[in-house]
Amino acid sequence: MAEQQVFPTKGNLISSKKALQLAALGYELLDRKRSILIRELMSLVDKAGELRGSIEETYVEAYSALQLANITMGVITPYAACIPVEKGLSLDSKSVMGVELPTVTLEQKLPDVTYGFSQTSSQLDAAFLAFEKVKQITAELAEVENSIYRLSVAIRKTQRRANALQNIIIPRNERIVKFITDSLEEKDREEFSRMKVIKAQKLKKASG
Repeated sequence: MAEQQVFPTKGNLISSKKALQLAALGYELLDRKRSILIRELMSLVDKAGELRGSIEETYVEAYSALQLANITMGVITPYAACIPVEKGLSLDSKSVMGVELPTVTLEQKLPDVTYGFSQTSSQLDAAFLAFEKVKQITAELAEVENSIYRLSVAIRKTQRRANALQNIIIPRNERIVKFITDSLEEKDREEFSRMKVIKAQKLKKASG
């Protein structure tokens, strides 16, 4: 066992106690980090649920308007081809307890309608606006779901480290401290007994 490989000296006792204190502090910090990350994760899970519900409703609205536009205008592919590729997306990150979480930003601007109004209908306008909303929600949902994944990974790692401290390192250091303490106390008792014997022998000689 690990404690049997440690020579029972006062120096080793001091070192072992310090190691035990550091391990206990490390566990406390990891446990606090885990709690904060879990709280952050739960808030994002709730937000993701709201965004998924919102995006589903918006998709239904968008495709319904698109279907009506197809019915009233015929094939609308030429008008769809006029819509420019989105270039207003930017990525950054923020740190939560050392975990890098993405921030996805879609530039907020008035919709730039690139098709004419003379041969189009209000249904196409409704579909266009609905898909603009879908695009914004998709960016938010991508940020939230990626953050949930990263937080989940970080929580698992933190949990494993905390478990290693709680179940392996701290108990081992406690056993080492106990082993050294018991050994030193036993040594002190032996020394005390030896001194008593020596003192008794000296007294016997002095009285003889």
